Amino acid sequence: MGRSAPRNIMMFLFFLVLFSPMAIDIYLPALPVMAAEFQVPEVRVQDTVTWFMLSFGLGQLVVGPLADRYGRRPIALFGIALFAVSSYLAVMVTDLNMLLVARLIQGIAASATSVAAFACVRDSFGAEKSGKMISYLNGVICFIPALAPILGSYLTIHLGWRSNFTFMALFALLGLVYIGWGFPETKPENEKSPSLSTMFSWQRYLSVLRNGQFLFNALQCLLAMAVILAYVTSAPMWLINHLGLSMEAFTGWFSVNAVFNILGGLLVAPMLMDRFGTRFALQVGMTLVIVGGILLLQGGTTPLAFMLPLFINAIGFAIILGACSGKALAPFGDKAGTAAALLGLLQMTGAGALVGMTQRLNLDAPSLLTFHMFLLIPGFLMLMMKLGRRWHPVHNS
Repeated sequence: MGRSAPRNIMMFLFFLVLFSPMAIDIYLPALPVMAAEFQVPEVRVQDTVTWFMLSFGLGQLVVGPLADRYGRRPIALFGIALFAVSSYLAVMVTDLNMLLVARLIQGIAASATSVAAFACVRDSFGAEKSGKMISYLNGVICFIPALAPILGSYLTIHLGWRSNFTFMALFALLGLVYIGWGFPETKPENEKSPSLSTMFSWQRYLSVLRNGQFLFNALQCLLAMAVILAYVTSAPMWLINHLGLSMEAFTGWFSVNAVFNILGGLLVAPMLMDRFGTRFALQVGMTLVIVGGILLLQGGTTPLAFMLPLFINAIGFAIILGACSGKALAPFGDKAGTAAALLGLLQMTGAGALVGMTQRLNLDAPSLLTFHMFLLIPGFLMLMMKLGRRWHPVHNS
């Protein structure tokens, strides 16, 4: 462990991890409005989410080693400042292509705040407690899908879709003051900083990627995140355009789903990991996601039939992320920034690329989500085997 963590460190971490989900969830109710204004197909507006996810993951390849060399605090401040600028650019765009560029920049900005937060978790709480702390962070992150669409719906109706990005810019300016005022540096004092010549060396990344424990757990995070990304990009169109819900009704269903995510992250996942260990928790989480896929085979032709499997998935997703994120980062106390960056790359860019490809299959939303939920079956079976037990061990030193 690095420097002893101050008692209020989690409050700063809660704040830092909010940028990414806010950038995704606040403007989701406005997607149909944006498609109409830009006069483009719905799938093109959905790209504003997937492009953000792609740059969010790729940006971590750069900011991760930078966080290992220069520390977590300057990377966090840089990310917040860039988030403010890119949000303002999104307000000023005149066509969809300009908005996509702004979203790419915004994804890089959010990658910096995320890497700083998760590297700080590994610095401050060590290998064994990191999973539980990450689960708490994920629980807090899930407040954004519960609240942001409500705010985004109000802003869109009364001030237009651009006001969502104005809000993000103002939030980032507030963040500069808050993080600049009190966020401490947690990079271990005795940790050797990578030199400029080795900071972006492939060997630094490969030393993490060669670790079976990292790869197995990061892959489960990727597949679980892909379900969520497929949901947030397809649900607005399915519920509003296909099932005929109003923007307010969609926001209500979306918020209820987020409540289940919050319960999973703040209550269910920590309880399972504390009482039974992360391997058992992971088995439960994967089972819930797969059950959700089985239920979606019914077709999702009513709001309840579509959303009930997603409520179950929301709890499973929270458990999987808590159990797997901590295990993926556990072996890398000396490369916490780089490991967090690669985890974010696989989780976000991998999920974004996967969903971007499957969306082109022209599946309806229930079929798309079922397909992604069933992709966790191989990992579930592998977890039962000897190799899976080695890749997700009971304890880490």
